[in-house]
Amino acid sequence: MARDKISVGIIGFGTVGTGTARILLENSNLIKKRTGVEFILKRIADLDIKKDRGIKIPEGVLTTDANAIINDPDIDIVVELMGGIRPAKDFMLQAIKNKKHVVTANKALLATEGNEIFAEAENNGVEVGFEASVAGGIPIIKVLREGLVANNIVAVYGIINGTSNYILTKMTDEKVEFADALKEAQRLGYAEADPTFDIEGIDSAHKLTILSSLSYGIPLMYDEVYKEGITKITAQDIEFASELGYKIKLLAITKLSDGGVEMRVHPTMIPNEYLISKVDGVFNAVYVEGDAVGATMYYGRGAGDMPTGSAVVADIVDIGKKIIRSQKSEVRSQKESSEFKIKKMEDVESMYYFRFSALDKPGVLSKISGILGNYNISIASVIQKGRRIGGSVPLVVLTHGAREKDVLNAIREIDNLPVVSDKTLFIRVEGKEE
Repeated sequence: MARDKISVGIIGFGTVGTGTARILLENSNLIKKRTGVEFILKRIADLDIKKDRGIKIPEGVLTTDANAIINDPDIDIVVELMGGIRPAKDFMLQAIKNKKHVVTANKALLATEGNEIFAEAENNGVEVGFEASVAGGIPIIKVLREGLVANNIVAVYGIINGTSNYILTKMTDEKVEFADALKEAQRLGYAEADPTFDIEGIDSAHKLTILSSLSYGIPLMYDEVYKEGITKITAQDIEFASELGYKIKLLAITKLSDGGVEMRVHPTMIPNEYLISKVDGVFNAVYVEGDAVGATMYYGRGAGDMPTGSAVVADIVDIGKKIIRSQKSEVRSQKESSEFKIKKMEDVESMYYFRFSALDKPGVLSKISGILGNYNISIASVIQKGRRIGGSVPLVVLTHGAREKDVLNAIREIDNLPVVSDKTLFIRVEGKEE
């Protein structure tokens, strides 16, 4: 008799776990109608099973023992939604060794420990589903693995952290400073009490590690990602960017450049007319350029119980259908060889925005431009607002394309000039110049 049922166990009953459980329970008939497979939520494990999550859980499903899921021979798919590195990694590896497929939304775990997890899955002939690990409800993993499988990926640009995007949007729309925008994000629940992972680019770097691996067949190499957060961006920089025709976003970027792969997360100025610059608030977007398809963009909610739960259930259904059809799992071990090397940040080339704090006196611009010229950095435009004879004023320079190493050396020299009163702020610029 043909099999038509798949049993699922969830470890972690927080925000995403609740959304996943709700979808599996409330949309079970819809999923069965569309797939011909019945997905049964057999167990949910969490340390707190008394808290009311707002959904009715069938009798006997809740447990405080994760091993009741991992070691249950009837459970086909183990869903890890507890977050963190340990014990999440231990639970996943044990489930894999027990020949169970696993699904996770844990981008930090995959970015830092994923090579071992994928290798273990390959050894045991099971699959790891991780659609929910990047951009919540946006199916970007499926896009890269399946939808664009015939393309060489030219570049990926992502706004993949809703907290930072909310903060920068508020600073842009209301002309407030970073600290005030962060407080509002915390008040609304968009930012944690400790927002470090979001505002310093760490969360985006975890996700970019996964996108880079999928795009270019390289191992998961989180430590190779350049990371820079948004804490130094001021309302003044946002105003100058607007005057120049740009918006500032925290971008996660991976692309091919001179035979190497760039992996970098940092504030970036994007032209106002670009579609991705219009992605505001807590929304996410990922722009992908393929050699065959050209430019594509994917937009939606990057976090939350139901959007992320939707991505988790998509993986569950995908794997469940393969089990029913007895298909060989399409495991990615991430051990495949790649001809691409990781490009060092100092070798990356882009346009740059500089904000110098310079004394308002004759000859200052010529001194600064002279040093820039010595490092092969040419000026595209200059803005100087206000006059304070003998005092410091902001001097804004937009450059043509330049190499990061040259930029850092030039800034070091410029900041030592007696006519420069504070450290220079610079922002990388993507777009417009051909």
